[in-house]
Amino acid sequence: MNNLYHQIGHDNILKIAHLFYEGIKEDEILKPMYPKDLIPAEERFALFLVQVFGGPTTYSDQRGHPRLRMRHFPYEIDMKARENWMLHITNAMNAIELEEGVRASMMTYFERASVHMMNK
Repeated sequence: MNNLYHQIGHDNILKIAHLFYEGIKEDEILKPMYPKDLIPAEERFALFLVQVFGGPTTYSDQRGHPRLRMRHFPYEIDMKARENWMLHITNAMNAIELEEGVRASMMTYFERASVHMMNK
């Protein structure tokens, strides 16, 4: 997965994060889990995606280890929340032109990570 960053492109990762958060703005289930000001959350998500797909480690340099489950534990993440999260990331991914193998690798990561975040 570490070689995906260059195949995806930094700008595309920023677009994916932005489009994902456009969906969150309108989501009745997920929006309450996010801060009122979504811009810093979008920026952190973009840095995380850059790092997870093999780019610079700015996310960890600034925030430490991602500790995804721990950071998300205060929120009730059930099947419906997971489905909504996957809808928004899928919509964002569909708006970006990517090679099919790259898209499939990214979606596999998102599927696994979203299941891992479920706590209810």
